[in-house]
Amino acid sequence: MRKKLGIRDIIYSSLMAAVTSILGYLVIPLPFTPIPITGQSLAVMIAGCVLTPAQAALSMLIFLLLGCAGIPVFSGGRSGIGIIVGKSGGYFLGYLIGVVIISVLSHRKQSFVNMFLACVLGGIVIVHFLGAGWLGFITNVGIKKAFVLGSLPFIPGDLLKAVVAAFISLRLNKEMRRHLH
Repeated sequence: MRKKLGIRDIIYSSLMAAVTSILGYLVIPLPFTPIPITGQSLAVMIAGCVLTPAQAALSMLIFLLLGCAGIPVFSGGRSGIGIIVGKSGGYFLGYLIGVVIISVLSHRKQSFVNMFLACVLGGIVIVHFLGAGWLGFITNVGIKKAFVLGSLPFIPGDLLKAVVAAFISLRLNKEMRRHLH
């Protein structure tokens, strides 16, 4: 039997979609790649660690649908379906798949190490695999060059984001449990 989404699920999902959107305004362009550094991947990791898989998926669906509808939620205030089918599209698909993987893995055991590893797998490996693959396809440079341009420079920062996400998520989960009981 499928569980229906309740009002709390929708509120939590919408809140994390908003956080993801806001952190998209933290943009650091790099001269050697078409993909900028943003805070959005941090939001994806936190969403995965604090939300259930259904809530996490809904949060990224809301985020992506808002952006496709023309609301400036993508990095740097961009919007439109062209962003999804453009150079960054694979990363956004990675957000949707990665957040669910993070949620499933991080909820098995709520520890710093488990959350960090979930963020690495879902928020770095999955996001970069899909992102670089799509970037290579769209730009016709191949997967290897796309990985060097669109993923490799971001991995050290994303590892730091995974540490920050695990730390923040542990605190958020503790507070959420305290206020729910």
